[in-house]
Amino acid sequence: MDLVEKQLSSELVYQGGFINVRKDRVALPDGNESSREYILHPGAVAVLAITPEGELVLERQYRYPAGREFIEIPAGKIDPDEEPEQTARRELLEETGYRAGRWTYLGTAHPCIGYSNEKISYYLAQELMLSERQLDAGEFLEVLTVPLEAAMNMALTGDICDSKSIVGLHWLAAYLGGRMRGVEI
Repeated sequence: MDLVEKQLSSELVYQGGFINVRKDRVALPDGNESSREYILHPGAVAVLAITPEGELVLERQYRYPAGREFIEIPAGKIDPDEEPEQTARRELLEETGYRAGRWTYLGTAHPCIGYSNEKISYYLAQELMLSERQLDAGEFLEVLTVPLEAAMNMALTGDICDSKSIVGLHWLAAYLGGRMRGVEI
């Protein structure tokens, strides 16, 4: 069965600082037509940074769209003409002040497939060295280090509840347990 929806027309309905919203008219597999509204996103990275003491680096920050604070893994959007690996290195330093001597690519996930083309590439950062944070203007967050097992439990109790961090913790557990491969970079 062919499930592909074919674009008939496309309209830019909003152009923002880093996201755009489109409304397309599509032909459905059964021949009928429908509309699709979706966000075009430049992509993002998420970093699972483990200190030499075996603690996971987390952040606590307020997220305006949800109207509350979250505890999450470091992450950020990919800038134009930037490779995801570069973004991971930049975001870890900017937000936490850590540099990593060892990097492993874990995989890419699509967090919002019903309304966005966003992709998040996940990286494990090890052999951390602390230097100085370089937060962007208007960026406010608290850096936490938590024992790895405690961080895993925080995802089970709901203290960590954003999908990016939950996926990252799941993949980290699989990688550390030998059930998932990573690519050293």
